Amino acid sequence: MQGVFFRASFGDVARRRGLDGWVTNRADGAVEAEVQGNDDDVEEAIAWCRRGPELARVDSVEISEEPGTLPGRGFRVS
Repeated sequence: MQGVFFRASFGDVARRRGLDGWVTNRADGAVEAEVQGNDDDVEEAIAWCRRGPELARVDSVEISEEPGTLPGRGFRVS
């Protein structure tokens, strides 16, 4: 479901935790994000994703770890 401010809210969470990365809506209605930062901060951001903002209904959260690093330019919501 889109239109519940998931991306904007997640962007706020990520920025407060000092994470780098991005979040975007996918064509299938899912939200996709890539984050990088301190392990504890990433885990807290993932925990938030399992709940989402007040109006969200989160059916599932899929996690994958990818090698490499992001450019370290903050967090972008698109």
